[in-house]
Amino acid sequence: MLAVFQVAVYHLSRERVEVTLMDPERFLDALMRLPQAYMAKLSPDARHVAWVWYRRHPAADVFARPTAGEARPLALTRTPENTDLLAWVPDGSGVLVAEDVQGDERAQIFRVDLTAPQRLLPLTEHHPPYFLRGGELSPDGRYLFYGANYDFARGEVIEPTWIYRHDLRTGERVAIARPRRPVWTEPRLNRQGDWVLYTRADRHPAGRQVHLVRPDGAQDREILNFGDRAKVWARWMPDGRWVVFSADHLDHDPPYVRVGLYHVETGEIRWLLDDPTVYVEAAWPTPQGEVVVLEVRQARARARVWSPTTGRMRLLAPEHGTFLPLGHPARDPQTWLGVYYRSTHPRDLVTARETGDGLAVGPSLTGVWDLTPLRPEDLTPAEDFRWRSVDGLEIQGWLYRARPNPKRAIIYIHGGPTAHSEDRLNSQIQYFVARGFNVLDVNYRGSTGFGLAFQEAIKEDGWGGREQADIAEGAKALIQAGLAEPGRVGVTGTSYGGYSAWFLITHYPPEVIAAAAPICGMTDLVVDYETTRPDLRPYSEEMMGGSPQEVPEKYYQRSPIHFVQNIRGHLLIVQGLRDPNVTPENVRVVRERLEAHGIPYDILVFEDEGHGIVKPENQRVLYKALADFFDRALGPANG
Repeated sequence: MLAVFQVAVYHLSRERVEVTLMDPERFLDALMRLPQAYMAKLSPDARHVAWVWYRRHPAADVFARPTAGEARPLALTRTPENTDLLAWVPDGSGVLVAEDVQGDERAQIFRVDLTAPQRLLPLTEHHPPYFLRGGELSPDGRYLFYGANYDFARGEVIEPTWIYRHDLRTGERVAIARPRRPVWTEPRLNRQGDWVLYTRADRHPAGRQVHLVRPDGAQDREILNFGDRAKVWARWMPDGRWVVFSADHLDHDPPYVRVGLYHVETGEIRWLLDDPTVYVEAAWPTPQGEVVVLEVRQARARARVWSPTTGRMRLLAPEHGTFLPLGHPARDPQTWLGVYYRSTHPRDLVTARETGDGLAVGPSLTGVWDLTPLRPEDLTPAEDFRWRSVDGLEIQGWLYRARPNPKRAIIYIHGGPTAHSEDRLNSQIQYFVARGFNVLDVNYRGSTGFGLAFQEAIKEDGWGGREQADIAEGAKALIQAGLAEPGRVGVTGTSYGGYSAWFLITHYPPEVIAAAAPICGMTDLVVDYETTRPDLRPYSEEMMGGSPQEVPEKYYQRSPIHFVQNIRGHLLIVQGLRDPNVTPENVRVVRERLEAHGIPYDILVFEDEGHGIVKPENQRVLYKALADFFDRALGPANG
């Protein structure tokens, strides 16, 4: 029996006009129109905030509004393509944005000024043959800095990402830094415009070292290196002389992440947080010169803030949900502006104030609840759910219960794998619950949010190791808890979640995993290595312990394509045909193998999507197709 939801319908005047019953399809329609805010950035003067608003328009667009007053959000872009926010221009008068073509990740950079919204000034060419990373303007507006896997002098695509200075007057492009090995790197220019900060991985696929180079290509030097395999991430402080960074400390048992400041002229390092009991996820500066340290423990995030005035760090976390501080609005040091979310609240821009008891989250800056008939009580909250894996390791996930208990379940597997699921609104999961499925969102070993040792544990086996057992044991835990019956658990996920869905359906019997719907998932790890973006190949080498040439047997054994003959459950393949990450070649080769073995399957492809199905209208099709597939595969809900 399908669940129904009682929701209040509001006009923009906020007057309650009626109460209606919303069935799952109307609920899906409401979810597809519920905006969520991403990539939020304060302007250098903190007078404006810009963000990408997803589901406000048919494609993701960039919005902005003043940090003070009651101004409505201003749409800076409105185009058929999803738009990313790259950076503010140095004087805060506009932003740099990027767009690709239907998710193929071959981006073009534009400038958009606050005084001329929706007028996109192109700064680079349309649909280039290379992958472009980052994008920042010099203080005088003449030069654009970015990374590209392209040799402009020879007109050739290359493996590594070089750092470029692009003269917007003459069109000249000068490679100011030439890393030897491919890696994702986004150059960052300081406030004065006299140093560029960027990342290399020339020493080892697992490591990251930070370099500085002058805008003319002079004095390229390594400044932060804590070991060939250790990762370092860095950003400029507002003064343009100090760099805030987070760095792996692998020599400690257990390993952990530290946060420090580095002075570019003297080389001095000041440690702000050097504590193995704090699980650091990221660190970034505010426009006022404070440092935000994001701690994630047991998949729950909270922020700490270091003050340059006191030299101390304090906790800045609400009682419920997650608050990510961006900084203070201009001339208002008592108020924080940031992003707030939880499973019953979309990602949104809010204000907050510190109190004696913690952090009081204030009103929305976007008016998001005026844009939807949904209310928090219409959404299913996430519950902490735990079980033991095959080696006794405790695994955590987020459980979403359908009521009454349907005794069937879907396991949602996050991508990455270097990422984690959290108490956050996931529209796909919410719709599954509405269709009568319990849902378990799994944080398998290799996930972030449980300390660096847990994150690194996936490398002990490599992809397709015990992290897959973590997920399968989660299915058994659902059955043991009475939330599903044997033969009534399905799995789905995107990217690495898609790979895991492939692996589980090819390695476990239908009593444990009865159905799988992999989305943009790797099927043959060798094919994936050879056809993916060059800056992703080091990630495969890091996780697998080498390239396919170095450890061919491991790549073979961990590739689901070689085990499709074992499939006894139901299979739905989903793919974006413009995906440059997990390319459609993964689907082509596995379809040949499935058909050779006579294994039945369904397939759903999207011609205008890349890595992941992200356009709301396509998600509407996908979510319904997934729920219909699991309905057929797992049988009707009980109760």
